[in-house]
Amino acid sequence: MDETRFWELVDTTREAAGGDPDEQADLLVERLVRSDPESVLDFARHFEARYNRAYTWDLWGAARILLGDDGDDAFDLFRCWLIGQGREVYERAVHDPDALAHLLAGFDEEVDGDGEELGYAADEAYEQLTGTVVPDLDLPPAPAQPAGTALDLTDEAALARRLPRLWERFGD
Repeated sequence: MDETRFWELVDTTREAAGGDPDEQADLLVERLVRSDPESVLDFARHFEARYNRAYTWDLWGAARILLGDDGDDAFDLFRCWLIGQGREVYERAVHDPDALAHLLAGFDEEVDGDGEELGYAADEAYEQLTGTVVPDLDLPPAPAQPAGTALDLTDEAALARRLPRLWERFGD
């Protein structure tokens, strides 16, 4: 599975699920089990690579503003959710996290921002196909620290300076 096919699966399942990340994860599993185990592993590799790429201070700040939570777990689930938003939103957010202020027209912190099930879709599909857990994906290790300039996620003034459009729309 190449990158284009990866994003096609993400986009078509998001649209079919009406933006519900849990439903999207279910649809991803359904579609992935129609392919072969190696394609599922390719999907998992693409997902993991994008998950790691989104490990930046500015995206963590964006997650903090949007969700009101600066914890590691909340940011992990946010990154899965961000991938689930599709290629356009993901790429724009990685390059300019403040752009999320206008990319997320109907963001609702009670519903959006948590893509936990999306993060497990490939694992579940692979297990259904093979009866075994996903093997090591042979990817570089996840970064130890977020990329970019460190940000005090508890400092609202710093968040507002770093991500002014997001802060104006979603800040406390």
